[in-house]
Amino acid sequence: MTNDGTLRHSSFVIRASFVIGYFVIRHSSFVIPLSTTDNTMPTKLCYITTHAMSAEFLMRGQLAFLGEQGFDLTLIASPHDSLSAVAEREGANVVPIPMEREISPLRDLKALWQLCVTLRQLRPDIVNAGTPKAGLLGNLAAWMCRVPVRIYTLRGLRLETATGLKERLLNWTEKLASACAHQVIAVGHSLRDAYVARGLTSPDKTTVLRHGSSNGVAFERFQFDSAQWRQIAELRESWNIPADAPVIGFVGRLTRDKGIPELFAAFERLRPEFPEARLMLVGEAEHGDPLPDELLGQLQAHPNVVLTGPIQEVASYYGVFDLLAFPSYREGFPNVPLEAASAGLAVVGFRATGTIDAVVDGSTGTLVEIGDVAGLTSAIGNYLREPFLRKRHGKAGRHRAANDFRREDIWQALAENYRALLQAKGLPVTMPQASRAAKAA
Repeated sequence: MTNDGTLRHSSFVIRASFVIGYFVIRHSSFVIPLSTTDNTMPTKLCYITTHAMSAEFLMRGQLAFLGEQGFDLTLIASPHDSLSAVAEREGANVVPIPMEREISPLRDLKALWQLCVTLRQLRPDIVNAGTPKAGLLGNLAAWMCRVPVRIYTLRGLRLETATGLKERLLNWTEKLASACAHQVIAVGHSLRDAYVARGLTSPDKTTVLRHGSSNGVAFERFQFDSAQWRQIAELRESWNIPADAPVIGFVGRLTRDKGIPELFAAFERLRPEFPEARLMLVGEAEHGDPLPDELLGQLQAHPNVVLTGPIQEVASYYGVFDLLAFPSYREGFPNVPLEAASAGLAVVGFRATGTIDAVVDGSTGTLVEIGDVAGLTSAIGNYLREPFLRKRHGKAGRHRAANDFRREDIWQALAENYRALLQAKGLPVTMPQASRAAKAA
């Protein structure tokens, strides 16, 4: 079956399945009654994400914080080693339910049914579903089960880089996900604007917490002491990078929509002027949006390109970089530029949704139009030629990360948002553990 045929089949099956599923569940025993617990009991909060790695890396520390705030946490995600890691680190309950990242009608229907069964058992007060597939299936299941508070966390807009029938299908699924939710939390202001401008939901249904970002940044991880700088020097040496060679860094998925083709083209244009420069790509290739085989071969064979593969702890790599290149076509609110800023690095990127929130053009970095290889080359070259400009923008980025994007501030805003939604529904408001203990004493 052709790609268009698959999408048409998917659209039909998904629509039919959701309609049938709604009527079956609506008229069964799956309805979750409004909570009647008092405010000495923890509010049941259920997070749903397609892959547990999203929770491991995009919610690090958040679930544990919310547990301390009095919420009873359950995470639902596809089975993976990361799920157990999150459970241990965050102290949250976990439920494995397989969900496909790409369109898979029959498996999606099965996942929807399993989500409904699970929510009926858990009886959560709040469901917060994020990532495109989990946002759709999770909020649809929560709506079918009448979960009192339903939230769609919008972390990006995949349809921005889709075309044709796939774009129309993604447009429809986004509308359905937001329609099932009481609130859409966009992780960035430009993402919210793009979402509303496309007519995917109404402005009064969306919000952005503080300055944006899904989880803030662990600022302290990127403040290196003398021992860490020695380790960074050793790391640099282990990759055969000369001490005086400038390093252009990238962290993320090695895919087309991350701008890897444009970044490599810009790097090649810079080589005559900076023959010792290195391009260090921290991350791994993905099958969903693969690089052309020819380009991947060129990267692997290039003497001045460093391909690290997947790295579990990337903080030290920011110490190796002289600047960060982040030419992504679309983002929600990217964490990588915030991490780079925390490490005092200037950032060069495309003027894309999400990136324009993470990088202040002319202050913490330089942004050029999407796909502009000449502009990308010029911006990177300017930073390589002018170390004082690079340091000034890096210092401004560090100051902004420290003041506007600390994780604890994002978490507190999220907890307060949950309580406000509960109050608006006339439901009991959960109390932090310390407050409950004091009240009991």
